[in-house]
Amino acid sequence: MKRPARKRVPDPEHASAVRALTMKREALLSSLATTSADAVRRYDREPEDIRTPYSRDADRIIHTRAYTRYIDKTQVFYLVDNDHITHRVIHVQLVSKIARTIGRSLRLNEDLIEAIALGHDIGHIPYGHFGESCLSALCEQHGIGRFSHNVQSVRFLDQIEDCDLTMQVLDGILCHNGEADDIRIAPEPLFGWAAFDRKVQENADGRRSRPPMTLEGCVVKFADTIAYIGRDLQDARDVGLIDDRTAIPAQAKDVLGSTNREIINTLIYDLLENSDAEEKGFILYSHDVEQALIALRVFSRQHIYDNPKLTAERRKIQRMYFTLFSSCLESLEQEDRTAMIYTDFINTRWTNKRYLKTATPPELVRDFIAGMTDRYFAKRYEECVIPRRVEGKFR
Repeated sequence: MKRPARKRVPDPEHASAVRALTMKREALLSSLATTSADAVRRYDREPEDIRTPYSRDADRIIHTRAYTRYIDKTQVFYLVDNDHITHRVIHVQLVSKIARTIGRSLRLNEDLIEAIALGHDIGHIPYGHFGESCLSALCEQHGIGRFSHNVQSVRFLDQIEDCDLTMQVLDGILCHNGEADDIRIAPEPLFGWAAFDRKVQENADGRRSRPPMTLEGCVVKFADTIAYIGRDLQDARDVGLIDDRTAIPAQAKDVLGSTNREIINTLIYDLLENSDAEEKGFILYSHDVEQALIALRVFSRQHIYDNPKLTAERRKIQRMYFTLFSSCLESLEQEDRTAMIYTDFINTRWTNKRYLKTATPPELVRDFIAGMTDRYFAKRYEECVIPRRVEGKFR
């Protein structure tokens, strides 16, 4: 009889040698960097292995269902069929690469940076930031407060899929947004999970987010803007929202450049030259770059994000959100176990049972819709409004 395969047990001596090498590498980091020894988990259910805690977090994020759904989530240009524009999955990779480049130069922890970057946009929903405003209005109508994608990212990873990530990673994900603050940021320490949970609630209530607790989180916050500000110009040209005759402001062009490559290069070098990760601990742009970036943001708002060509279908999207939210809520009230909110969300193996016991029906609908890709969202809406045809005979 064939014996059952035994689980491979790592050689303790080899594992110890790998961990010792990791500690040597971390000893070369800045004294203000966040190390493996700083890592704090909410439950700490499993012993750490040869990976650093933050590298392990990055692996856990990549293996979530929420991360897989990045593949068909809008970055900026919803309802545009063009294989060469940026989707959310590309954006998070760009943020990770840019942030790790900055972090390496400042002698910060790249494993922590990577984990924060990979998870920072998991809470984004169908049709980008406009979809967020639609869902937020519905959440407020149903008494569960406003919707924020950064809070939703934490909710997916900490509650719904229960990844038991470190506080340092979850905090960086929570604090990544609010690009208007990207001038000078210094980390603000956070002591204990109760303090972190209060910080999440402050964000959920719409209060101004406090800075990340780590310099690595501050770097990702800046890298988010660096990754999209020039890329959105490039994509806008590719889809015909702006053309080469639409000149960006002279202040932005003269300081930052006019192409995505030039803008990324300028912003990274400026950060490295003006930040301090050795003594005082802050991430900073120079005044000239800060002003040029503000001018470029204003230009992008006027010519890209609020461009009538891009916003023309917004009323339809609002109706889609209202219809789908109402339909899902009705399925819960009627306990229709054949509905997709049950088969694709509530009754899946990966949805945390503790979360399901405490979530209210509107919260379940919010989280189900927030996890949808653009394509899945549109398909579910069609099922709500288009009668199902029977071919041949009822079965």
